[in-house]
Amino acid sequence: MPTLTTRVAIIGAGPAGLLLGWSLRQAGIDFVIVENKSREYILGRVRAGVLEQGAVETLQQLGVSEGVDADGLVHHGIYLQSPGLRHHIDFNELIGRTVTVYGQQSVVRDLEAAHDAAGSAVFYEAGDVAVHGIETRSPSLTFTHDGSDYTVEADFIVGADGFHGISRPAIPKDRLTVFDKTYPFAWLGILADVAPSTDELIYALHPDGFAMHSMRSNSVSRLYIQVDPGDDISNWPDSRIWDALHTRLAIDGWALNEGPVTEKSITPMRSFVASTLNHGSLFLVGDSGHIVPPTGAKGLNSAISDVTQLSAALVAHYADDSALLSSYSDTALARQWKVQQFSQWMTDLLHVRPGAGDEAAFDYRSQLGRLDYVTHSVYAQRSLAEQYTGLPLN
Repeated sequence: MPTLTTRVAIIGAGPAGLLLGWSLRQAGIDFVIVENKSREYILGRVRAGVLEQGAVETLQQLGVSEGVDADGLVHHGIYLQSPGLRHHIDFNELIGRTVTVYGQQSVVRDLEAAHDAAGSAVFYEAGDVAVHGIETRSPSLTFTHDGSDYTVEADFIVGADGFHGISRPAIPKDRLTVFDKTYPFAWLGILADVAPSTDELIYALHPDGFAMHSMRSNSVSRLYIQVDPGDDISNWPDSRIWDALHTRLAIDGWALNEGPVTEKSITPMRSFVASTLNHGSLFLVGDSGHIVPPTGAKGLNSAISDVTQLSAALVAHYADDSALLSSYSDTALARQWKVQQFSQWMTDLLHVRPGAGDEAAFDYRSQLGRLDYVTHSVYAQRSLAEQYTGLPLN
């Protein structure tokens, strides 16, 4: 049985795990990454596409920004829309900050290339991954790979393996509380091979439900519509999707470009936060510890924030200062709850609650009032800009 000895064992080779590993490498701290999926599967997942300014700066500081610097689309703001009215919120003018459109798949691709070039110890398609001794100072990780059984002996184990991973369930149930919220709607998202019809993202409130126009590049558009979470993608042929987008995004003098749909799926919306991101020698980052609805574009950015804080804490620990490591969970969760409230606010602002009658009519008109306030108050816009472009990572 091969035995590997390292300082940090990371479970998960998504953006959080790969970025943490790269950050540790830059600080001279050795690590091993173990992932149960294949490279192809990870790169094939269509995920977030908007990076906060702090996330881009983190990639630049770590020397893995060549892709985002060359191909990222820097946006100065977003559009907020109610039926027939579209308002531009200029983040750069309001607070001097921007966001960058660059897909999570591209971030992962860039990090994989960096790890490959550096010869990092990354095991894909690992089986039977399990953690041991997390309540001790000598935890370990076991897995199988290419027919061999492996043991990784480490100082710390980091769970970057997502909501369905093994890391969070390793924390005893009596030491963990889960805060969960399920929304009564979902996003139907498509990728289309067509140039974007907008220069910056459009978030639209419409009586039929929310719609959004985003992009992945100058030739690929990413679009969403609000649907029932119990709906089936087979009920939505391309023509029906485009009709819904035309209706919900319509304003005078603007046209939506159509193109071949290359991917489409329905994603339920939920909020989830674990009460702690640390138990003994185990730490959680990203989706293993928290999930946000996608409206505020915070999922990937929250993972990058966790990684930034945990990496700094580990570097300080190996320099004989463990204060940051001891406070990591509290610090990361304090930021996360601010992110959660913003994502919930954006979601409630723009999505139509299911139902009919006087109460539903009141709720919709109240949403129109909130949207009108935001688009005409410089103070509300600054608050939106500050949160959308990203709270401080530390």
